Amino acid sequence: MRKGKVFLVGAGPGDPKLITVKGMECIQQADVIAYDRLVNKELLTYAKQDAELIFCGKLPGRHALIQEQINQLLVEKAEQGLTVTRLKGGDPCVFGRVGEEAEELAKRSIPFEIIPGITAGIAAPAYAGIPVTHRDHASSFAIVTAHGREQKGEDHINWQALAQGMDTIAFYMGIGNLHHICEQLIHHGKPASTPAAIIEWGTTAAQRTVTGELSTIEQKAKEHHITNPAIVLVGEVVQLRGKINWFDEQSIEVKHDPILIK
Repeated sequence: MRKGKVFLVGAGPGDPKLITVKGMECIQQADVIAYDRLVNKELLTYAKQDAELIFCGKLPGRHALIQEQINQLLVEKAEQGLTVTRLKGGDPCVFGRVGEEAEELAKRSIPFEIIPGITAGIAAPAYAGIPVTHRDHASSFAIVTAHGREQKGEDHINWQALAQGMDTIAFYMGIGNLHHICEQLIHHGKPASTPAAIIEWGTTAAQRTVTGELSTIEQKAKEHHITNPAIVLVGEVVQLRGKINWFDEQSIEVKHDPILIK
């Protein structure tokens, strides 16, 4: 039997219209769609009527399918001759474990493509009126996963390099570790007065943004009951939100116009 093909697709940060044209084509053509928790479910309505939809998402502390099972699922479906779309929130190469899945597919000689998507660390700040780089404020930008716990020996971040070498830093999955983030950045030389923002559910109708400084952002997050998914952004560019906050100023429609791609 001829092997199928797997498309490892970035679904974008939340707003369904931010998926790429090629990503949408992969949804429309798939026999099987294996999707994650942060994928906007509206995108699944563009699947073929007989497409098999499989939830592979992970909730904090709970796993619908562990990574090894997901790898095996992709292999099994492709070996049945099916076209498989592995749909991930944001960009599949940014903390999306696409490398592990692609390695397994390559090892089993299964054809695959990686389709980039818009990552939340850039899109959420943009929707909050904060460009991650700016000629006057930031010429460097870092994306960091922030859920590693120091007490468990899981904190492998080079805090000194971040604090002293990066103008703008976007932390993913950092709400539960916010105290440690702020503490480490200040300890390694980032001024306590450095502007900071947290963008919850970025690019969606539920988006909320709180701003402060490294010394105050943790308390502000508590006061506003901010939860994941959220991006923690640190840097002078946060000041620009006061000038170019465009998204909060417009009326937000939860229902989107149809996306038609043939």
